[in-house]
Amino acid sequence: QVQLVESGGGLVQAGESLTLSCAASGSIFRVNAMGWYRQAPGKQRELVAGIAIGGNTNYGDSVKGRFTISRDNAKNTVWLQMNSLKPEDTAVYYCQANAIRRGTLRSDDYWGQGTQVTVSS
Repeated sequence: QVQLVESGGGLVQAGESLTLSCAASGSIFRVNAMGWYRQAPGKQRELVAGIAIGGNTNYGDSVKGRFTISRDNAKNTVWLQMNSLKPEDTAVYYCQANAIRRGTLRSDDYWGQGTQVTVSS
């Protein structure tokens, strides 16, 4: 199996910064795209940022210019640097990875357990 473990959530004030990290482990042959999603109460889960294995990135419109996603392929780890946080960024943030397990030729999507980010005004 493949496990994703997130860390770095917490409570911050508006304008402050926070960095989330997520490490994939288990029987991994290769991790393809990785990303961060978030879900606020009463809202649908939305893409925050994604990064391909080659480093290409994409961002949700609401975070462009404030958040930066990066990864270390050797460590199967992805980070989300969040700057100039706003109260509307408050949500549970989920790490997602598309990975191929050893001994298979199939890629599947895996999710972390989620980490709470709360931004006070």
